[in-house]
Amino acid sequence: MSRSAVDAVPDLSGLLELAQDRRLDMKPVLLRVQTDLFRAAPARDPGTIRAFESLACGLIPTVDAATAAMVAQKLAPLADTPQSVLKLLAAHGGEARDAVLALSPVLSTDLLDAVKNGPALDAVIARRGDLSRAVIDDLTLRDDPAVDLALAENGRARLDGPALERLVARARLRPDLAARLVARDDLPAVDLAPLYLESSPERRIAIREGIAARAALRPRSRPAVRGLGDALKTFALRGEGAAVEAELAAALGLRAVAWNFAEPRRRDLLALALKAAGLTEEEAVFLFLRLDPAIGRSVEAVFALADLFRTTEPATARDLLAAILGEEPAERVASPEQHRPLHGPASPKLRPAAPLLRPALPERTRKVQ
Repeated sequence: MSRSAVDAVPDLSGLLELAQDRRLDMKPVLLRVQTDLFRAAPARDPGTIRAFESLACGLIPTVDAATAAMVAQKLAPLADTPQSVLKLLAAHGGEARDAVLALSPVLSTDLLDAVKNGPALDAVIARRGDLSRAVIDDLTLRDDPAVDLALAENGRARLDGPALERLVARARLRPDLAARLVARDDLPAVDLAPLYLESSPERRIAIREGIAARAALRPRSRPAVRGLGDALKTFALRGEGAAVEAELAAALGLRAVAWNFAEPRRRDLLALALKAAGLTEEEAVFLFLRLDPAIGRSVEAVFALADLFRTTEPATARDLLAAILGEEPAERVASPEQHRPLHGPASPKLRPAAPLLRPALPERTRKVQ
C-alpha cells in the first residue's frame, strides 16, 4: 500500500455519512476494509492510529458478532491496536472476546475489567502463548476440566513440575485430557508414564526407555515368589483368569487390581506384571498362550508380549506398573531364607494342583516347613 493511501485514512467523513444511511448496512463492510488497511500499513504513525481508533470505536458497537470476531482475530495480535478498540471488541463477548484474550500481546487490567474477568474466562486465558509458570500452576489448581483441556492443547504453554503432575493425575480418569497430553511431543515421556495405556506404540517405547533410565539409577533386588509360575499356569489351564489376576496382584503386593488383560490396549500389563513378579520367559510365554484365547490365538500379540517381556528389566516393569496403576508394588513379599507357600491347604483359592505342574519341594524347604 502506498504512503498516500495511508495518509488518506483520516479523511473518512464521506464513508461515515454513507454508513449512517439507514437504507444501507455498510458498517460491517467499512470496519472490515479499514481493519485490513490498518493491518497492511507498512508504518502506523500516531495520526493513522488515531484516525483508525476513531472510526473503529464508532463502528464496533454497531456490527454483528461474526464481524466483531473476524476483526478481533486480525487486530488483537497487533501491538499498535489501541486498547480502546480491544476493549470494545472484548465487550462484544463470544468469539471476539476470546480472540482478544487469547491473542492480545498485553492483557491490561482495564481490558480484563471490560470483559468482567472471572473463572468463566480461565479456559480462554489458558490458551495464551505467554503464560508464566506461576500462572500455569495457578490455572491447574482450579481443577476445571475446560481449563485443563485448554492448557493441554496449548502447545506454547510450558507444562512441567507439579502442574503437569496434576494434569496427568486427572487424565487417568479423563480420556479426552489424556489424548491431548500424550499427543504433545514436548512433554517428557517419563512424566507421561501414568498414561502409558492411552499412548501410541511409539510413545510407549519412549516411556519405557525413560522409566528404564530412571530405574537404572536405583536398582532394587526382589526375589521371585517360589511356585508362583506353577500356580499361575494351573489357573490358566483351568480357565480361571480371575484367579491369575488376583494371584498376580497378591504376589506383587498390590491391592485388588482390575487388570483386564483381555482388552487389547491393556495387554502390556500382563507382560509387565509377569516380569515384575520374577517369572521366567518360558512361564510367561505359556501364560500368553493359555490365559486368554484372544491373546493366544494371535501370533502377533504373543510375539509382541514375549518381546516386551524379554526386553524389559524387572525394575523397569515394577516402576512402570506403579505409574500405570498408581500404586507401588511391594519390594519384598517373602524372605529369601524362608519359603512362604502362596496358598495353605485350607485356602479356597487353589485346589490341589496337577502333579505335573507342582514340582517336589527341595529337602531344605521341607525342613523349614
